[in-house]
Amino acid sequence: MPSPSSLPGIWPAMLTPLDAALNIDHPRFAAHARSLLAAGCGGVTPFGTTGEGTSFSVAERRAALDALVEGGVPGSRILVGTLCTALTDTLALTRHALSIGAWGCLMLPPFFLKGVSDQGIVDAYRYVIDGAADPRLRVMLYHIPQVAGIGLSHAVIAELKRLYPEVIVGIKDSQCDRAHSVALAEAFMSTVTVHVGNEPDLPEMGRRGSTGAVSGLANFVPRLVHRLVSQYDQPQAAQDLERTKALLAILGGYALMPALKGIMTMLSGDQTWLRVRPPLVALTPAQYSALERQVSAFGIDPARD
Repeated sequence: MPSPSSLPGIWPAMLTPLDAALNIDHPRFAAHARSLLAAGCGGVTPFGTTGEGTSFSVAERRAALDALVEGGVPGSRILVGTLCTALTDTLALTRHALSIGAWGCLMLPPFFLKGVSDQGIVDAYRYVIDGAADPRLRVMLYHIPQVAGIGLSHAVIAELKRLYPEVIVGIKDSQCDRAHSVALAEAFMSTVTVHVGNEPDLPEMGRRGSTGAVSGLANFVPRLVHRLVSQYDQPQAAQDLERTKALLAILGGYALMPALKGIMTMLSGDQTWLRVRPPLVALTPAQYSALERQVSAFGIDPARD
């Protein structure tokens, strides 16, 4: 099981299955999480960017998290994405995460207003952490400025770690800039774990002490992703890295979340995985057929990948 101060192993940034009314499909959601745990994942991360987290209300997310636990997913193996524009919503999701015994929360600062100061970002985290007022709380800071339009400076991270040394346990760097990730590792890895969202950077981060990843590709190739960070010095490492780059190159020809769901559809044989909630748009039949040909030629091996 995870230790209090690290997030070891692969915690897939879960895709969120939807029913015909575009509501969260609770049975499929829990089944997907169980399959990832059975594949050796350390835990799962629902309602991050890959999971369309900001497209769902607080009530929807709480109900789906309850369904995960009721469906056999231990709360201690859930890292809850708390991505909201309103601090009261982030606090409500944080309190709910604590109530189900979640491992922790992956938290963005409020992201609608742009150009806010470092002090404003620190104050936002303080509002939630102080409001939760629970010694069990663990927070992973989430940095994805190309999507959120707001990022976390070294000064913000250092101040939050000073204020909450036991609460701030990790950083998820999804800027997809290796130099930035390395700089974070050099500055903070002695006290927090730095994880990256860009899978080709995992071997470099593994060399620097990173213990795992919160990864979108891990929805269907969790073993491959795990080897990237944990077996970076093994003979197959170069081949694993090239396979990962090739898969990302395929996905780069499509909108990312619909394409990830397209691959889930191919591997599961379940067309319902194609659904996304607006403003995302599902793959067209022509796009799906093209992606299917490319992925078939690539060859995903569920037993190894």
